Amino acid sequence: MHMLKPALLSLAVAGTSHAALAAEDVSNLFTGGKAILDARYRFENVDQNNNLRDANAQTLRTRVGFQMGKWYGLSGLVEVDNVSRLGDAAYNSTRNGQTNYAMVVDPDGTEVNQALLRYDQAFGSAVLGRQRINLDNQRFVGGSAWRQNEQTYDAALAQLKPLDGLTLTYSYLDNINTIFGPENGRFDNRTNPANIEGHSHLFNAQYLVRPELAVTAYSYLLGLDNIATTATSPLGSLSSRTSGLRLNGALAGFSYALEYARQQDYADNPLDLDSEYYLAELGYVFKGVQLKGGYEVLGGDSGPGNRAFQTPLATKHIFQGWADQFLTTPADGIEDAYLGFTAPLAGGSLQAWYHDFDTEQGSDSYGSEIDLSYAHPIPGVKGLVGLLKYASYDSDDRARTVDTDKLWVQVQYTY
Repeated sequence: MHMLKPALLSLAVAGTSHAALAAEDVSNLFTGGKAILDARYRFENVDQNNNLRDANAQTLRTRVGFQMGKWYGLSGLVEVDNVSRLGDAAYNSTRNGQTNYAMVVDPDGTEVNQALLRYDQAFGSAVLGRQRINLDNQRFVGGSAWRQNEQTYDAALAQLKPLDGLTLTYSYLDNINTIFGPENGRFDNRTNPANIEGHSHLFNAQYLVRPELAVTAYSYLLGLDNIATTATSPLGSLSSRTSGLRLNGALAGFSYALEYARQQDYADNPLDLDSEYYLAELGYVFKGVQLKGGYEVLGGDSGPGNRAFQTPLATKHIFQGWADQFLTTPADGIEDAYLGFTAPLAGGSLQAWYHDFDTEQGSDSYGSEIDLSYAHPIPGVKGLVGLLKYASYDSDDRARTVDTDKLWVQVQYTY
């Protein structure tokens, strides 16, 4: 694991006098702590209209760890994940060599998911080590927690809150532990390394003016050395500078989000990037039912190589449909018009979504998708939840994509 020098921890300790530190028992770190136990079983079926065999994956993700209590603002966290295959390897995990099957990106392995030190005080916090980072709605930086191996970051992160409603966030990323880990092997390629190496800087400033308006400005400088846009693209082609502005809020049952960003090349990216991102979204809550519709655009570029707007560190599964057909933005870009709802039903939660996908360059169609899910606590065991989920993508018989159906059955226990 790439570990950073504990400079932030030293600053935190230096800011507290020796006498004050002696006044509180250091045993609070352990007596005030809490054990972490989480087990998630999942069956995933993938049926694609191509030459690949249907995938049937059964996996179990087990997470154990310990969250320390606080001692004058200092605390720590250690968390270890194991992903194990149950039954036959009738799927392509990107590491098992089963390339005649459809892909289910849940490789076997054991890895430290988080190992960090944290310092909290009245005007902010600092975190050092392997950690979870989810910024805003995770469209550009997130943990991809849907996959069995979560994406975490070897990083230093600082948050300052100098004024009421204002949060300033900076993070330096030394290494990214991707969903494709924990190990590389002879079946990986330059689009799916277990660890993304490089030096990246995340800047995010959010000001909550009032509940009706939050303003967020950001600039994400990603130096990603050993990953590429496609298996044949040059390494470093996902290094980028993405800067943008987001407005969101809620009033009288309505919610909205408006966002714009521009992406350019950064670090040693051999491609000349210049593309744009747009989002307009409107929601309404009525008697517990949350309705939402939106229009999202990731710009394309017709020049040599795929120079479209990319989001390499995003939690991609929650955007552009659960069938995950556009994890890499096509060279022609993509326009996603979507509509859906979340509603309580019989003690559980029902979701339904519809997406219509078009090219951003030109006026062609990629296809459409329907997504459905239902989650419900399982009676008799506190912390046990069942989930049934389905995604159906219709490619409109386009050569660039294929009809895809995915089904998930999941049971998760959280202590």
